[in-house]
Amino acid sequence: MSGVPGELLTRVAGIARLAAREILKIYASGDFAAGVKTDASPLTAADLRAHQVILENLQALTPDLPVLSEESDLSSYAERSGWKRYWLVDPLDGTREFLARNGQFTVNIALIDRHTPALGVVHIPVTDAGYQGLPGSGAWRQDGAGERREIRVASRSAAPIRVVGSRSHAGDSLAAFFERIGPHELVPVGSALKFCMVAEGAADVYPRLGPTCEWDTAAAHAVLSGAGGAVCDLNGAPLEYNRRDGILNPFFVAYGPSDHDWLALLKGPA
Repeated sequence: MSGVPGELLTRVAGIARLAAREILKIYASGDFAAGVKTDASPLTAADLRAHQVILENLQALTPDLPVLSEESDLSSYAERSGWKRYWLVDPLDGTREFLARNGQFTVNIALIDRHTPALGVVHIPVTDAGYQGLPGSGAWRQDGAGERREIRVASRSAAPIRVVGSRSHAGDSLAAFFERIGPHELVPVGSALKFCMVAEGAADVYPRLGPTCEWDTAAAHAVLSGAGGAVCDLNGAPLEYNRRDGILNPFFVAYGPSDHDWLALLKGPA
């Protein structure tokens, strides 16, 4: 594996783009062949094809690193607990958005190093654009022509506060939070794009009081961290990966500007 993080990031972005092309072939054909996984979430031929492309290319790039993908069999925690570094992949994040043909689905690839995202790529197939992050170094948005520009979180929250939430998993669990923050604009967005909007300063906060899996968040978490934002659980601890037997994240809040006590607003009076 390359010892230069920027070079590795470029290679991984290229792999995500290859997977996106395979997804678009199926997206254009309209033959989604949707099935249902054991957790009742949808599965398409595009998920499986993207998984195969990413798996083959990551194994060629870093043969010594394990790859954990949403579409692979979940290794036992006895095995996973020994992983210091590994790839965490969602080949098609936002399958419901894919089926709805709204374009808000992504390819997510993250490198986890000692429970923390060290590199992340979020690619958007329909626009051939994407986000890339190296926590501690920076974050970038790359357009369809390949041009990159650095992105940063907003320094202060907008008025009204800009909140991003799930398009496919909306609910009333955040009603108290919305009441506490006062005037706000809620923007429903699919997939990992919620984190990316916060990362580029287009939104202020993404609260999540619902289930997500580690492969849903890791790549975009790296982007947001690289852009100066944070993702923490409801106890204020940074969101970590591969710490438990299951693959579900705790509830969390992802934010850019730190001019509000987002945790206190989310949790309410003690």
